[in-house]
Order: sequence, then C-alpha cells, then structure tokens
Amino acid sequence: MRLRILILDACDDAGRAALQRVGCSSAGELYARTLHAQGMELALDLGFPTQADWRAPPLADYDGLCWTGSNLTIHSRADAAAVAPQVALARAAFAAGVPQFGSCWAAQLAAVAAGGECAAHPRGREFGVARDIALSPAGRAHPLFAGKPQRFDALASHQDQVVSLPPGAKLLASNAWSQVQALEVRHGAGVFWALQYHPEYDLREIARLCAMRKSELLAQGHFPDAASARRFMAHAEALHHTPTRDDLAAALRTGPEIRNPTLRTLELRNWLTTQVRSPRFRAGR
Repeated sequence: MRLRILILDACDDAGRAALQRVGCSSAGELYARTLHAQGMELALDLGFPTQADWRAPPLADYDGLCWTGSNLTIHSRADAAAVAPQVALARAAFAAGVPQFGSCWAAQLAAVAAGGECAAHPRGREFGVARDIALSPAGRAHPLFAGKPQRFDALASHQDQVVSLPPGAKLLASNAWSQVQALEVRHGAGVFWALQYHPEYDLREIARLCAMRKSELLAQGHFPDAASARRFMAHAEALHHTPTRDDLAAALRTGPEIRNPTLRTLELRNWLTTQVRSPRFRAGR
C-alpha cells in the first residue's frame, strides 16, 4: 500500500541558494532521496512553507509529514515571519493526528510548537560527526531506535538546541554537546519523532556543508587551521565514494553507523514502519 508523505523544506530562498552555491542538495530533495531509498511504496509531495504564496494542502490527504533542517533560527525575531507559518503547520498536524518526523530544525520545531523552548548553543555549531550519542532509558525502549546501537555517532550541523522540553515530551538521546539529540513529542492528537542530528545526510553533503561553513568553523575553533578543514572535506568526500576505506574512516574517527546507509537512516525507516499509517487505518486508531 502506497503511503503519501508531505516533505516540508524548511529553508527559505536564501538558504536554498546558499546550499546550491556549494553543491549541496536542497533539504527537500535530500529528504526525498532518502525516503525513496527505504524500499517502500511512497508518494512524496514537496512543500515550501517559507514561501509567501505557498498554501498547505489538506493534512488529511497525508499519512505523515517530514520536516527538513533549515537555515532559520526559531527563536530569532528576524526570522519570525518565516518561522510562524511552520509552527502553525506543526500545531495543525498535531491537532489532526498526522505523524511527524524530522531532523535538526525539526527537533526545535517539535519542541516549540508544543510549548518548549530553544536557544543558541553557547559552544556554537556542532558540526560533522555528533559523537557518542547515548540513548536514554526511554530511548532504549523506543521503536524509533529499534535495531540501533545504544551508543552511536551521527552526522550533524546545528548551532541551536532545545533547552526546555514541552509537556508530553520524552528525551530519547543525548551526547556531550547536546542534551537533546532526540525526542518524542505527544501533543493534542499527534506524535512528532524528532532528531537533532541528520540521518538524511551523507558524508558528501557534510563535506559540501563544510565548504559553506568553513569560516564560521575556523572562527569557532572546530578546525585548528584551513588546511585541516580542507583535509576533512577531502577525506569525507573520498569515504563517501569508497566506504570500504578503513584508513579514511580512522582519520575521520567515524563508526560503521556513518558509512552504512541502512544503519544511518534507520530512524526514518522505523518511523515509516511503525508510525505512518494509511488514512483508512489512521481513522480507526
């Protein structure tokens, strides 16, 4: 049975243009590619909620919503006009009982839409590999992480974080950088599974993002010098194209969950198989 998913590309036009300039996939296209790779029958629509002329289709037409990352800042007054419609749409999906999933921006959106809070991370941007993410007791028992190691690395790029969970939320995973690396939010009639890291990223996308963020990352001290940043990009791209290169994996200090696309995207597949239902099944829940 084909499931219909609405992918919400949460970037604004400037964010999408910046990704294009460095050779990154757009956030919506990247999610569509990752969803199609799960080997399920899916009908995917792509929406752009930051565009003034975009109108959300009827939520009852969809079995689930997927939210991408974003260049926006959810707690910034400067971004408020682009943020407000996305918060309203997430709340509408909660009310309608449509399952939601997403990464990075989506974790912050899930929290804020249900009454939580987000803020800038005092250490700056967690970038490249989010290391040693540990499942909480709730996470170890949660279907989102079925088949996932209890500790793992993931690809990441974010400078904001959830600082206050909303009512009805469960903390599912943390690491030394971010207390909230994964959460479940139950609000109204709906459930939102959200990750602060990016299961849809691969090492090539991270390398291209590094090219875009290099000045910021150097200023933050993430890389000691420009040569180290260039070396990281070269190793990441090479390992993406030849994932059997153990020498490159060792240089990047990446575990098998980074190189194995099945394991890297497992959370998304778990959401599809355990949360997303066809409308006729959802009506009987």
